[in-house]
Amino acid sequence: MIKYTRVFIILILAVSVYGAHAQTSATTSSPYSRYGLGDIDQAVTPQQRGMGGISTAINKINNYNTINVQNPASYAFINYTTFDVGIYVNSIGLSQLQQTSVRNSNFRLSHVYFAVPVSKRSALSFGLMPYSEVGYNYKQVQSSFKSNLPTDTNAVNYLYNGTGGLSKAYIGYGFGIGHLSIGANASYIFGNIVQTASTEVPKLYGTLNSRIEDSKSVGGLNYDLGLQYSFDWANNTRHFTVGYSTSTANSITNTSSYIVSQYTYDASGNENAPADSIVNHQNEKSKIKLPSINRFGLSYQVDNKFLVGADLTLGNWSSLTIDGAKAQNVQNSKTFAVGGQFTPDNNALRNYFQRVDYRLGFIYDQTYLNINNTNINRYAVTFGLGLPLAPSQTLSSFYKINISAEIGKRGTLGTADNPLVKENYVNIHLGFTLNDKWFQKYKFQ
Repeated sequence: MIKYTRVFIILILAVSVYGAHAQTSATTSSPYSRYGLGDIDQAVTPQQRGMGGISTAINKINNYNTINVQNPASYAFINYTTFDVGIYVNSIGLSQLQQTSVRNSNFRLSHVYFAVPVSKRSALSFGLMPYSEVGYNYKQVQSSFKSNLPTDTNAVNYLYNGTGGLSKAYIGYGFGIGHLSIGANASYIFGNIVQTASTEVPKLYGTLNSRIEDSKSVGGLNYDLGLQYSFDWANNTRHFTVGYSTSTANSITNTSSYIVSQYTYDASGNENAPADSIVNHQNEKSKIKLPSINRFGLSYQVDNKFLVGADLTLGNWSSLTIDGAKAQNVQNSKTFAVGGQFTPDNNALRNYFQRVDYRLGFIYDQTYLNINNTNINRYAVTFGLGLPLAPSQTLSSFYKINISAEIGKRGTLGTADNPLVKENYVNIHLGFTLNDKWFQKYKFQ
């Protein structure tokens, strides 16, 4: 137990330090993160991601306590002190019509979760995770005319850059009454997003270029509510669970700065200091109204053998407003996920791979983005492994390494009249789960 606990503590410290550093830089490389609040992160563990990200009707997975933040009703099933920490690696390829593909990679902390049982049928949980990510840097060139000249001195470059993101710290409680479980989270969403849009005429020396810089510093409360109802039979070894959870629509505070400046380049191509600021609004208070998100799910599980489930998530993102204005290029979202896991023989003593959890899932996501009247959809297949480690000698502590991969695509190339970006990506999640008996009273004869 001591050996694994040390490894766990070292891992937490390492990823926490890196995660704190990563908050100041981009952790995604998607031009689609320019819109709305960026790429919205799904608050699920690697073991759930390997099954398509199903969560609404998930509580214990193969008798392991699982911290399922997306439905706090699941906390009622936690009977061990539980840690779950993970890291995330992303590789994304960007393609456009008649242009060379570009590939980028990113790495960050994915989550730190903690839960402790309060009574036989209730538990408290808290932790930290990303809420959204912003990271893009791209250029669009518009020629002013068709010419046989080698250089179009009036060509205009439009430069777009964004970094930052929002994080979510939560505390939640769930309890069970009979077959019904109820839970709630209170979350604090916070972070910074900086976005710039520049207009330049690079081939015409002395031209006065312009840049818009929009900075947001966000902080505010959000709430999640959840229900689960389980039908159990065969000596409580078979479970059919239906679940529902919602994230409430409420407003959070945004302190923004909006600056429009003008600048030039010197003869060597270096940017000079801004000549002046046409608009300079600093530290203005406003509100961001978040949408309601509703999740519906069901699952069927045979203890120590298999689990299958499905989720439907509906996000009312068309109601998202930023600084009192409706967010552009945003629509209601709809996500369908299905997945499961299979464990050949959870009690096998001589064949380790018989005790491994094998996971598979599929995702269809009509994202909350609509660009030039085109839905930006996502399709993905997921798979993963749950690798059990040897328990403590007293059988009071259990450990598992969870690995998941998501291979998918988002967006489309569009047409010559409506060029868009197609993303082909691979997401890898690695997590460590600890189930431990704390606060035990030992009896001595």
